[in-house]
Amino acid sequence: MGKERIHINLVIIGHVDSGKSTTTGHLVYKCGGVDPRTLEKYEKAASQMGKGSFKYAWVLDKLKAERERGITIDISLLKFNTQKYVITIIDAPGHRDFIKNMITGTSQADAALLVVSAAKGEFEAGVSRNGQTREHALLAYTLGVKQLVVCVNKMDLTEPPFSQKRYDEVVRNVTVFIKKIGYDPTAVPFVPVSGWGGENMLAPSQKMAWFKGWKIKRKDGFSSGKTLLEVLDSLYPPIRTANKPLRLPLQDVYKIGGVGTVPVGKIETGILKPGMLLTFSPAKLTAEVKSIEMHHKGLQTALPGHNVGFNIKNVAVKNLRRGDVAGNAQQDPPSDVSSFIAQLIILNHPGKIKSGYSPVLDCHTTHVTCRFAELREKLDRRTGKKLEDWPQVLVSGDAATVKLVPIKPLCVESFFSYPPLGRFAARDLKQTVAVGVIKSVEKGEQMKKKAQVSK
Repeated sequence: MGKERIHINLVIIGHVDSGKSTTTGHLVYKCGGVDPRTLEKYEKAASQMGKGSFKYAWVLDKLKAERERGITIDISLLKFNTQKYVITIIDAPGHRDFIKNMITGTSQADAALLVVSAAKGEFEAGVSRNGQTREHALLAYTLGVKQLVVCVNKMDLTEPPFSQKRYDEVVRNVTVFIKKIGYDPTAVPFVPVSGWGGENMLAPSQKMAWFKGWKIKRKDGFSSGKTLLEVLDSLYPPIRTANKPLRLPLQDVYKIGGVGTVPVGKIETGILKPGMLLTFSPAKLTAEVKSIEMHHKGLQTALPGHNVGFNIKNVAVKNLRRGDVAGNAQQDPPSDVSSFIAQLIILNHPGKIKSGYSPVLDCHTTHVTCRFAELREKLDRRTGKKLEDWPQVLVSGDAATVKLVPIKPLCVESFFSYPPLGRFAARDLKQTVAVGVIKSVEKGEQMKKKAQVSK
């Protein structure tokens, strides 16, 4: 371990029951994230409940349940090692009502593994108009996850098993819709696997001898291989911006006996060190960092991309919540915004959107209702050129510049200064109605100053 391996955060997305947990659990088990004793315990429990095939999924879900009892502070974060990287897995749930957790998880990821099921009927359900495969991939793209890997799972359940014809059909369909979203299909590797049987996960599978391997084309040339593990090794390490001021959106806040208040989240930009004075916004609190932990080890310096828990002095748990943003009190501290200008695309809204429309905005880890105060310009989706000023209505497929006003305190930033805090999705009617980026923000403080001057 001379040099510390690079961290990559991988979010696992896909329709419910596409086999995300099983596939991930298997990887984690095989690449050293779970000790064999624990797995034996889960196997016994799973087979007693008559769910033998669930043993790998149990690895993930069991850890989640333990987390709910407060034993570990992690967003079901598991890690495993590949040849080059330490990969932290963020398992995003698949049910519709989980979309907001899925957004929270995805906004922390460097790459997304989209799991689609090749089993009969399951694939079609996932990519239908109201399936989540499409929605998850779209969210991943908008939330800035630029690297996508598609894992065609449940190859053992095709008819006949491990059918090349079915695999090609799934690949064709997925290629069409990821291209529509904005991904370049030539840069997206497709890998057939069986998460339960472990086929083609770590070693090439005998059962799919027809699979000649995946090949992708990127700016720096070609990359190819056969197995899922090789794909993960071919990911680009993320570019971390450590030289910017600190921004750390909170994922959760825990109260831990004998320790005190422990907020948890991923550092998006900047550096966190013990002894630093933090400002939390929109909570308007300042507190000193006592200690920092990652994966249960103490840290002296936490860098962008690290998922950390840190202990702070003299702040009650109830005063902080998920969605608050921590920053360095001495260096461009975060502040709440009174309004912001955003450029967005309306995805699927059944009617016409007028000013006054108020969907829930999901940005980094926060979920706040915001009002479309002014529809400023309608734009051409592809070129970004202006089509008309002050449009009356917006419909599905329109791109626009809009002024948004949050109905309760909210901390976001412009996409250009802090990219991870400047992307959002708007949800309404249980679906994602729009996605966009924030071009400029009007901070709460600026408003007060203006009011004083005008008096």
